[in-house]
Amino acid sequence: MAPSFDWWAKESHRGTPVVVKMENPNWSIAELEAPSDDDFLLAGSPHTNRDKGRGKNARQLTWVLLLKAHKAAGCLTSIASAMLGLAAAVRRRVASGRTDTDNDSTGGMEQENQTVKSRFYSCIKVFLWLSVVLLVFEVAAYFKGWHFGAPHLEFQYLLKAPYGVKDIFNSFYSRWVMFRVEYLAPPLQLLASACIVLFLIQSVDRLLLCLGCFWIRFKKIKPVPKVTVDLESGDGNGYFPMVLVQIPMCNEKEVYQQSIAACCNLDWPKSNILIQVLDDSDDPVTQLLIKEEVTKWQQEGAHIVYRHRVIRDGYKAGNLKSAMNCSYVKDYEFVAIFDADFQPTPDFLKRTVPHFKDNEELGLVQARWSFVNKDENLLTRLQNVNLSFHFEVEQQVNGIFINFFGFNGTAGVWRIKALEDSGGWLERTTVEDMDIAVRAHLKGWKFIFLNDVECQCELPESYEAYRKQQHRWHSGPMQLFRLCLPDVIRSKISIGKKANLIFLFFLLRKLILPFYSFTLFCIILPMTMFVPEAELPSWVVCYIPATMSFLNILPSPKSFPFIVPYLLFENTMSVTKFNAMISGLFQLGSAYEWVVTKKSGRSSEGDLVSLVAKGPKPHRGGSETNIGEMEEILLKEQKASRKKKHNRIYTKELALAFLLLTASARSLLSAQGIHFYFLLFQGISFLLVGLDLIGEQVE
Repeated sequence: MAPSFDWWAKESHRGTPVVVKMENPNWSIAELEAPSDDDFLLAGSPHTNRDKGRGKNARQLTWVLLLKAHKAAGCLTSIASAMLGLAAAVRRRVASGRTDTDNDSTGGMEQENQTVKSRFYSCIKVFLWLSVVLLVFEVAAYFKGWHFGAPHLEFQYLLKAPYGVKDIFNSFYSRWVMFRVEYLAPPLQLLASACIVLFLIQSVDRLLLCLGCFWIRFKKIKPVPKVTVDLESGDGNGYFPMVLVQIPMCNEKEVYQQSIAACCNLDWPKSNILIQVLDDSDDPVTQLLIKEEVTKWQQEGAHIVYRHRVIRDGYKAGNLKSAMNCSYVKDYEFVAIFDADFQPTPDFLKRTVPHFKDNEELGLVQARWSFVNKDENLLTRLQNVNLSFHFEVEQQVNGIFINFFGFNGTAGVWRIKALEDSGGWLERTTVEDMDIAVRAHLKGWKFIFLNDVECQCELPESYEAYRKQQHRWHSGPMQLFRLCLPDVIRSKISIGKKANLIFLFFLLRKLILPFYSFTLFCIILPMTMFVPEAELPSWVVCYIPATMSFLNILPSPKSFPFIVPYLLFENTMSVTKFNAMISGLFQLGSAYEWVVTKKSGRSSEGDLVSLVAKGPKPHRGGSETNIGEMEEILLKEQKASRKKKHNRIYTKELALAFLLLTASARSLLSAQGIHFYFLLFQGISFLLVGLDLIGEQVE
């Protein structure tokens, strides 16, 4: 039945509603009315004059109420189920007793010094216990009649109060107020003002980057190679230089097949490409599996070799340095680097290498990352927001306007001459990619970022893996800053480039950002609740952070519903970033911690389509003599898979959660609305992260 269009009629039928489910997707649910008794009466009958303004039929009203009650019951059931699941997860965490202080056996990787690690936690605990004591003290004072609507009223009250004091508590509390007014509030307010200034400077920098990105989009600016390549016909005007492809990996048996297969399928003349699989695995099972995979592709005609170091020094930098020392490398002009979880498209080299043609100053072409598991859980969604801004805004703007940015360590093509001119790979920090980029920039080499060329990879799905990755990414730049600062000052680049490198690239974006984020929102703000004479304006707590979060989320508009969780999570991660920054700056024990980010081995849609098209893969075993060896490998893999993963409790995050929640309770006494809500939700965010409820959940 077609829907009625007589919506302008003054009167409507009062029949019994009937709900009909339609097959047409445009009319999924239609509400039809059965005829009432009035419809069967003749016109002019006295019954037609009955009152029609009595409201809806009682039966219709009953059905509406029942439907609304059913909907409400469904919502309550969903909420109750979620709360029960959350309570069960919390109970499992507490029962397991595993915390971030428990070390996993990670062979070949440095463990964080527990003495150094506990210092930061001890400082947080001091603030926590101090806040608990002060909260009890303030609550007792509140019930004693010390009610204040604004912080400055306390000092005025004390000046007008009579000299005599009624009891010991009032005397002690009045002295405490005088002490914090004279000795605590001034330095706390000074520190808060300094952090606010840093916060505003960083916000201006973020705004300028966004304006630069808008200008690039408005003008449609993009790097254009001087040699045009027809991707369909494969004609590159004869420009197919010698390209070396390197795949460094270490104990990553979940993803090695994907990366090797993707690199072997690169559309480039086989005589002009060589693929190096640089295996640093210390697990013999993983070594044999990777060897078999390389052998299989060699039999299919791919130009690929397997390398394994006997002396595994220097982590990834040492691995790449060892590979570049091979005698045959001198025959190659460019080197493309892909980590073990990266899957370049077949046309990757055709879209990147032509930019080097007739551009002898160009040292690096960097492609953008895309993520196959960005919608896996809340953690991966929030990472996608962060990295989308990093590539879309930071890398693209810096590449267009100053031809410099930090190399991302993978999905990039280097001119081998630029690597050699810059001193090659060095093992002095945990960010060898940023190290080589800074040294190449000091030598005058230029970089290009291609925002329209993407390379698929994985995001860490567990908070443990993400936390270790962020620790390495934020401690390494501080190590590098200490080491390369004299070289930057002595270099022959312009003063403007030196200022950009020192003040923007290192100090503002690598040091100041984690410093003020943790200090201002996790320490100073809670302390101002207990020392209310030092104030933080509402625009610092709410409006500017909300605006910056809105700008950060613009490159990934589909993530807009997660803008509030993103803001809270970024402040939560400031604990890890601040700790890593301090470790790298002062060369503490955890500064040189290197842990390979755990992968899950998820395939992209393109991989699945290709698997369906190609059919079953050929048998891995190359000969009958390998059958027994492969059976032994499979048995070892099965035993290894029995080692279950587990979630942890993170003590620093939990301590800060209770600190913020305690401060939010104190803010209720001063009726500070916006501060209360920020502290409450930020405390809940720390609590969820501290209980490891944000990432991958292991049953």
